[in-house]
Amino acid sequence: MKKQQISKLIKESLWLLAGIMAASFGLKGLLLPNSFIDGGVTGIALLIAETTIFDLSYVVLVISIPFLILGYKQMSRMFIIKTAASIVVMSLVLAFVDFPVITNDLLLVAIFGGFFLGAGMGLAIRGGGVIDGLEILALYLTRRINVSIGDLIMVSNVLIFGAAGLLLGIEEAMYSMIAYFVASKTVDFFIKGIEEYLGLTIISNDNDKIKKRIIKEMNTGVTVFASKGGYGNRGDTKSHNEVLYTVITRLEFLKVQQIVQEVDKTAFIVIEGVRDVSGGMIKRRTLPD
Repeated sequence: MKKQQISKLIKESLWLLAGIMAASFGLKGLLLPNSFIDGGVTGIALLIAETTIFDLSYVVLVISIPFLILGYKQMSRMFIIKTAASIVVMSLVLAFVDFPVITNDLLLVAIFGGFFLGAGMGLAIRGGGVIDGLEILALYLTRRINVSIGDLIMVSNVLIFGAAGLLLGIEEAMYSMIAYFVASKTVDFFIKGIEEYLGLTIISNDNDKIKKRIIKEMNTGVTVFASKGGYGNRGDTKSHNEVLYTVITRLEFLKVQQIVQEVDKTAFIVIEGVRDVSGGMIKRRTLPD
């Protein structure tokens, strides 16, 4: 393994560890002691832990297994490895690390519990993994039905908070919704949205190879623009070339970046956020494998 790869792995591991500790603190130090839940798989785990005798650490681990199996053949191998390792480590932290209960003020718990949980999720994604499997399920389902990831997550969370209202009480469910809102906005702050689309402009001398690999391996569309070189290190030039443009999700970016670097390490990539898309091959994309 090259020195650069080792350095990258260490950096991503630190992001993941920081995310695990932040999320664990939000769960065990703020949300769980005050009977709050969150959205997604974490919310389901909290709801089960709150209404049964099972410990949160075991519930988080067990309930995440089906989502990891689902994502094994849909996401990149490294992504699943990081996600599985993160969930296992977080379960161990929840089981063996004691976090002080900071406050019992419901509003403060909702705000700061949501913040630390969202920060943990955002940091984990920065490290190349996730600690909540609902995103994996949502990405999987979008391949089969023409519904956005955001809509799927919203419907699932409506069901979760509805169950919380019945089992824990309306007030706890309402405060939990505040915590979820804060957590989701915190995740946006850290990574600008897990389902955000990215527009990639790729300039390379091996555009044809890159284009074929992206279409084949990502099952997404690529637009080819004719271009002419401007003024660079080689001076004014009139050479003709092609520029590739494709739209992917943030989770798919690492796979596309890997493809480009394997073909041409000197390729120039411009990344820009895309607010929304419609039509084309976007809704029927294949997830990173």
